[in-house]
Amino acid sequence: MGTLTGLKVVEMSAIGPVPLAGMLLADMGAEVVVLDKANNPLQPPVDVTRRGKSVVELNLKSESNLQQAKTLIDQADILLEGFRPGVMERLGLGPETFTGTNPGLIYGRMTGWGQTGPRSHTAGHDINYIALTGALYAMGRPTESPVPPLNLVGDYGGGTMFLLMGVLAALYERHQSGQGQVVDAAITEGTANLMSLFYSLSKIGMWQNQRGVNLLDSGAHFYDTYETADGGYLSIGAIEPQFYAELCEKMALDPSDFKHQQDPRRWPELKTKLAAVVATKTRDEWSKIFADSDACVAPVLDFQEATQDPHMRAREAYLDLDGVTQPAPAPKFSRTPSQVTSGRAERALVDDIIEHWRDVRLS
Repeated sequence: MGTLTGLKVVEMSAIGPVPLAGMLLADMGAEVVVLDKANNPLQPPVDVTRRGKSVVELNLKSESNLQQAKTLIDQADILLEGFRPGVMERLGLGPETFTGTNPGLIYGRMTGWGQTGPRSHTAGHDINYIALTGALYAMGRPTESPVPPLNLVGDYGGGTMFLLMGVLAALYERHQSGQGQVVDAAITEGTANLMSLFYSLSKIGMWQNQRGVNLLDSGAHFYDTYETADGGYLSIGAIEPQFYAELCEKMALDPSDFKHQQDPRRWPELKTKLAAVVATKTRDEWSKIFADSDACVAPVLDFQEATQDPHMRAREAYLDLDGVTQPAPAPKFSRTPSQVTSGRAERALVDDIIEHWRDVRLS
């Protein structure tokens, strides 16, 4: 009995933000049904984001299949779709289709550019969306090109999380009004909100419009990654004075040099000296030195190593489902814990789901 038990969600098959949003809802107990086409070439054989979901294969060009999709959506609380603007309308599944039959439907629309605007009908990917917001420009070393941060910042940070916030906020409002609404989530706008801090820092002169010279972008010697003796890497984030003092103590750094923590003019020189110190020991040796320390130092782990980290294991941050190691549901709830019983989506028939949903009502 998760926090969202009883919630009925229809997810239109997509890539990027929408599948992750559906997975997180399913982890919390929602019944998520994916509408997909048979033999979808974009669907990988192993897909963690489909865990806990049901999948219905429909040909939406078939009138009978289209009617089945409409009937299913008529019984849903939330619809999630990630097509270009106008595609759902052309399919006959736009928001206006359900205003009379399901007035409480929360219609979540996820796009890169948004439903309106000059770019709204053009293609794009995560790298393009974060490029337009200034986020990509800020990532990387000062003498190098901007570095794409996987697709975490745009697709998942600016996309999935804002889509979820929007549909759940609309669901809360529905309890008061009884009415659903359309949620227009754009990755560009979500990412722009993630950049809020840097507008503040820029205004007060604490952020330069240049990569790799600022506090949080590898400019500061005390906020960066450094190579260790064995070719591993160590992350250091000792921003606060007391944490920085502990860093200096445990690394036996020269007090006369490293007392200039907040002087950006000294950062390049101190970065070189700190790199030389870090290179004298292996990653694991430094990890032992900084175990239980407030110096804000942690080893840089790869995907596989992360699953074996003692802290992550203690928190049960990963689990194994059907032979696939993957992140466990998050966040953790004290009374209604999230759980996943299967790592694979289950094939289902529309009629079976419709019949089941007739008996399920969200309280």
